[in-house]
Amino acid sequence: MIHEAAVFQLADLAAVHAFTLVGAEDMDSVLPPLFDMPGADQPRPLREVLAHAAYDEAWIPDMLAGRTMDEVGRDTYDGDLLGDDPHGNIARIAERARAAAARVTDRDAVVHCGYGDVPAWDYFWQLNVARTLAAHDIARHLGAESPVSEELAKAMWEGTAPAADMWRSFGIYREEVPVRDGASWRARYLGLTGRKES
Repeated sequence: MIHEAAVFQLADLAAVHAFTLVGAEDMDSVLPPLFDMPGADQPRPLREVLAHAAYDEAWIPDMLAGRTMDEVGRDTYDGDLLGDDPHGNIARIAERARAAAARVTDRDAVVHCGYGDVPAWDYFWQLNVARTLAAHDIARHLGAESPVSEELAKAMWEGTAPAADMWRSFGIYREEVPVRDGASWRARYLGLTGRKES
């Protein structure tokens, strides 16, 4: 398993943990935008956030196997993947995604994304950022502690800090929030993304 896929295991588990915090009474609660990029810059009900996450997770095994969306069928994962068991269904879909990620041994294997081809390591960083920030934002929105561990935060900081300006140019990271000397890795990573730890 390549390093980026190992980070994905941590990020995905953190996201799934946050998803399980969303109770039936929370599904209509509106989460502020995760990112400032077009298409992701609008507040959305948590059920819609979870539905999109399930859709994204469902594609991962095919993407990592080198298949194109046309080969798989662009509408294959359309529809309600959450059903009447949102927590169970998204956990099962995510488990398959992590299993597929664990089998990746070539960092430069081509992944055929909808917007173009990228190497596997690049695809994983996109997944890792999305899952880590969703995990944090959802948990904090619900008043729970962030599930972003020190191990995950350190890996995310080390993996994305060198390209932080690029992530900001895409509207994924926001203006950096300064943190004190000796701050935790979680505070440092969240600060890098434009978030405060609490």
